Amino acid sequence: MRARTRSRAKGRMPMRPADPVVEALRATGLLLKQDRTLPSVVGILTGESLRSSWWSHPKGRLIFAVLAELDDRPDVLFTKLLGGKVTLVHRRLWAPLATVGLAREPWQLARLSRAGRALLTRVDGGPPVRASGPAVRELETRLLVVARQVHTESGRHETALQGWREWAAEARIRRGRSPAAAKRALELAASRLGASPDALPWKRD
Repeated sequence: MRARTRSRAKGRMPMRPADPVVEALRATGLLLKQDRTLPSVVGILTGESLRSSWWSHPKGRLIFAVLAELDDRPDVLFTKLLGGKVTLVHRRLWAPLATVGLAREPWQLARLSRAGRALLTRVDGGPPVRASGPAVRELETRLLVVARQVHTESGRHETALQGWREWAAEARIRRGRSPAAAKRALELAASRLGASPDALPWKRD
């Protein structure tokens, strides 16, 4: 009996630090990077509700490593969805997310700055565009682009913006026909996470 128990124990994969984060993300489809009240990567890894940046936390290196691992996963996308904060989105919600991103509804385009419109024109239909500044945040928080952090040869971090249509083709995601249905799917996921409806960008106007 002992030999069998040892054999089974040897066959088990040890739990990695990212595993509980992935499980939480799979459960609701959404997870914040950091938040004081809602489930988040930082909260799961530290067991705390941090008021300050996680960089100075004793587990800062662990958090950085787990976030890097999650960013490399083929089923996780980082975007600014809930409250304008970095939100992890599981692959099962990518189709609704892309559908909303491509809808170009009034809440996305109204009062968009001239710089934001110019940057959106550069991004649409072309290869990823590296950019920085307020216009990037405008496009991100209105879900008009997919934004990824990239490392330059000099070691700097830059933001690469890609259009939803091009991203969906690369990710092999078939977007839905109804933006309304897509928004309902994301609203349901946000509700399961415990987020207020006002946290979603189309509800904030």
